[in-house]
Amino acid sequence: MAKIELKPVGTNLLKSVSGECVELQSLWRDKPVVLFFLRRFGCQVCRWTAAEISKLEPDLTAHGIALVGIGPEETGLKEFKEGGFFKGDLYIDEKKQCYKDLGFKRYTALSVVPAALGKKIREVTTKAKAQGIQGNFTGDLLQSGGMLIVAKGGEKVLLHFVQDSPGDYVPLEDISKALDISANVQAGERPQCNDDVCTR
Repeated sequence: MAKIELKPVGTNLLKSVSGECVELQSLWRDKPVVLFFLRRFGCQVCRWTAAEISKLEPDLTAHGIALVGIGPEETGLKEFKEGGFFKGDLYIDEKKQCYKDLGFKRYTALSVVPAALGKKIREVTTKAKAQGIQGNFTGDLLQSGGMLIVAKGGEKVLLHFVQDSPGDYVPLEDISKALDISANVQAGERPQCNDDVCTR
């Protein structure tokens, strides 16, 4: 992945859950930040990943690091919040400009159909359900996501992760390593996702 230039990406506008518009760069102005870009708020694997990342929240807070979740649309936000999947602040990238600028690809409609019917989707559903995590099909099924970790003041990008397949995510130890902190958390069993796309 090409090196990310923070300055142009930083001027992109996000909408907070309270409706206020902020520039992306405001999130790293005063402290380092972990930015988790979800595929969809209704995505079962995204919800599981959000819960995993949230295990780091106490350690992040103790080190003065912000934890932020960003979704590409408002669809499913209310249910996501009510489910308590994520312990950080939440924003919406309504124009999906951050997603474009950070290289988070879109899948094709053709690749969604076989995945929705595949065995691996049933496996994901079983594992996530075992943890009490449900999903739905509302919203944009084709968007992928990733993660961006930025040092305080936007001095540098500490981690830029782009999903290759929708089941990909950054292990908790890699997040801690990028931030040079130690965290005492136990990673959960990851739901497996289809190689092409996970519609859950």
